Amino acid sequence: MKYLLHGLVLATVCGCTASSRPTGAPGPDTSTTRLAGWQLAWSDEFELPDGSPVDPATWTHELGGDGWGNEELQYYTDGTDNAVIRGGALVMTAKSGASTHSCWYGACRYTSARLVTKGKFEPRYGRIEARIRVPAGKGMWPAFWLLGANMDNVGWPQCGEIDVMENVGHEPHEVYGSLHGDGYSNENGLITGYTVPGAPLSEAYHRYAVEWEAGAIRFYVDDVLYSTRTPADVPPGRAWAFDHPFYILLNVAVGGTWPGDPDEATHFPQTMQVDWVRAYVKS
Repeated sequence: MKYLLHGLVLATVCGCTASSRPTGAPGPDTSTTRLAGWQLAWSDEFELPDGSPVDPATWTHELGGDGWGNEELQYYTDGTDNAVIRGGALVMTAKSGASTHSCWYGACRYTSARLVTKGKFEPRYGRIEARIRVPAGKGMWPAFWLLGANMDNVGWPQCGEIDVMENVGHEPHEVYGSLHGDGYSNENGLITGYTVPGAPLSEAYHRYAVEWEAGAIRFYVDDVLYSTRTPADVPPGRAWAFDHPFYILLNVAVGGTWPGDPDEATHFPQTMQVDWVRAYVKS
């Protein structure tokens, strides 16, 4: 993991590789993007020895099985069973089976992981990017996103939420980028879907990014700009909630109000593999 500049702004770039790579071995990033005007400020390359937990100086595990506001089915743990470094990648695994943990619906049927940089890295603006291979199957809900660092004080959605990448498993080619704030949250959020051509997203790594500045947030997949949002998109009388520090999140949810429950065709364990997470500032 590299700390180059703990600055207030960020940026990133992505690429994809063949789906034949084994789990946890992401292969080379073949991106030809030149990040003109951007300077790497922070990154986690997940280059610790195989079997290591994530770096506690960078990430904190959030724990629990209360549904996380979406009637999700998983319990988030802090063990290497659900988040581990393997082959130069972070492997986040959702597992099924009997659990000693209690969820909102009773004994938990799934475990998974949710990682945050809260209190450790909280940028304001920049290009923020990760290279990710998502899981597959109905009921899977992987995400790479940001929450306002003031959430504990003002609550959600007033703190703001930037979803760099969300996918629901029954839509294997679709990426969603969205913004949520007071008066434009949940299904009323500023949501844009993008259909990625080629193989399903679970069969290759892709680069997911936002370029975030005062007055605009742009969403990218593999350097394709598919959405730009500005304060003009916010409902009248509502605030643009994206001009303060945010922290980064990675998680793999199972079930919930959006993806629905897994079905008999969803095989476990399912993994989200993260090659790296990077943040850039304007040069």
